[in-house]
This record gives sequence, C-alpha cells and structure tokens, in this order.
Amino acid sequence: QVQLVESGGGLVQAGGSLRLSCAASGRTFSNYAMGWFRQAPGKEREFVAGISWRGDRSNTADSVKGRFTITRDNAKNTIYLQMNSLKPEDTAVYYCAGRLVGTTTWVPVASHDYNYWGQGTQVTVSS
Repeated sequence: QVQLVESGGGLVQAGGSLRLSCAASGRTFSNYAMGWFRQAPGKEREFVAGISWRGDRSNTADSVKGRFTITRDNAKNTIYLQMNSLKPEDTAVYYCAGRLVGTTTWVPVASHDYNYWGQGTQVTVSS
C-alpha cells in the first residue's frame, strides 16, 4: 500500500503560480510511476501530467503544456507539480496518483491505470 497526501493548493489570481506537492508513504516509492489529475465541477477527471519512476520520462496534457511541470524527488518520496501562468479554467481539485511499474519507463495517462490516489487539493484561479 502507498498513501498519498497532496498539499499546496489554494486561491491565486490568473497569471500566478502554485506548486503542488504529493508526499508518499508506505512501500518503495521509487518503483511507482506517478501522475497528477484534476477534476472540475461537473466534469470528468482528466490527466494533467505523469512521470516515470526514475523521473527521466514525463507526459503533459496539451492543455497545460508549457505552463505545468511535473518533477519528483525519490529521496524525499515526493512529487511536485509546478503550475505557472494559471488560468481560471485550471480551477479544479488536483489529485496525485501512483502505479507500481517496477523498472519500466511506462507513464500511464489513463486514470484507470493508477492504483493509488490521494484525497485531492483544491486549486482556484480567479480572473
């Protein structure tokens, strides 16, 4: 079992920045691909960004490409989502997710490919 706890959400004006963190505890974090998803009211959960277990591969949704960056620090059992140039449409609950992948470089992008989820952190961008 892996427990995931997100932090760093909040209220920010359009054009501002936030950095989300996701701290993992439990089993060996470094064998897990990790991802960020978000869900806005009335919408389905959508993929935002994912990173391989070693941190050498990442995927980013087109809607946030060039603005959001995912990174990880396996020594600290933590992943991050740096969000710049935020827009009102980025308003959502952001979830951290993990999937045991061993030593493959697979970065899942579908929510059903992830086994572990955090509780989410609210991000609100005002116009």
